Amino acid sequence: MNQEIATLLASAASIGVIHTLLGPDHYIPFVALAKVRSWTTTRMAIVTALCGVGHVLGSVVLGLVGVLAGTAVFHLESIESVRGDLAAWALIAFGLIYTVWGLRRGGRKHTHTHFGHQQSATASHKRPASVWTIFIIFVLGPCEPLIPLLIYPAARNSWYGVTMVVLVFGLTTILTMVILAIALKLGINRLPFGRLERYSHALAGAAITVCGISIHLGL
Repeated sequence: MNQEIATLLASAASIGVIHTLLGPDHYIPFVALAKVRSWTTTRMAIVTALCGVGHVLGSVVLGLVGVLAGTAVFHLESIESVRGDLAAWALIAFGLIYTVWGLRRGGRKHTHTHFGHQQSATASHKRPASVWTIFIIFVLGPCEPLIPLLIYPAARNSWYGVTMVVLVFGLTTILTMVILAIALKLGINRLPFGRLERYSHALAGAAITVCGISIHLGL
């Protein structure tokens, strides 16, 4: 491995970690869903990792197609910008719908029984719609720093370099997503929600909405 590739891989690793840390949309939606769906930490980590794979692969495919077709970098970045807007609005829409549903659900007067709680928890595991929605949103969502990282080794016809950049960037991004989600989930589990527990779905929807707004505003 030459010095140029080593430097590029170090950049890919650091950028993968930093861009994930600075993007709460990379981990908060999973923690929110894990809380209200009563997911185990393992289940949440698997869902987070799978969405992370889709998130990275979406940009990898676009980047490689652009590189092979000789598309200029600014054209690829324009496409990534459009994908980012779509992902942001999709996340906002999903969050708002979930918030309204959660408010209506929390406002209903019903008697909580042990059986009813277990039945509700079981039903939550059988409803995969929210997982698929988040997965699709993450596939749409761009990894903005990845395409510029791919351009340099691709321009030199170093497909070894391209492959290594994708692997390093992808692994650091996904690993950071999972670690942050687990840490945040463990922290939230210690919080006393009390009467707010009945509105946990609405709170989760609000958190997801805020993530979408932050993406749209470029925060």
